Amino acid sequence: QVQLMESGGGSVQAGGSLNLSCVASGHNSQYTMCKAWFRQTPGKEREAVARIFAIGTITYFIDSVKGRFTISQGKNTVYLQMNNLQPDDTAVYYCAAGDYLDQCQSIQNAKYWGQGTQVTVSS
Repeated sequence: QVQLMESGGGSVQAGGSLNLSCVASGHNSQYTMCKAWFRQTPGKEREAVARIFAIGTITYFIDSVKGRFTISQGKNTVYLQMNNLQPDDTAVYYCAAGDYLDQCQSIQNAKYWGQGTQVTVSS
């Protein structure tokens, strides 16, 4: 079983930056095929922000974050560097990870999820 723990959330003003981290631990945590970031606001469905495969392939799912957010990975860790944050980026951000291709291609089916970290952007 893999556990995911996010950190780095907080409150910033518009135009500010945050760097989210998610550390994977537990048995076989170093062998996940992909990791991803999601976000969710009250009353809305959780949406995928970005995904990175262990081999390095990256996809951004939200047009408005392209050029502002950067997903990257280290040993057992996935990061989300968020620059020029806007109030619409306010959400709880979740880390997710998948073991197999079916969990990664349809990333909403990721097997492992973190508890989330709050990001609040004020205007």
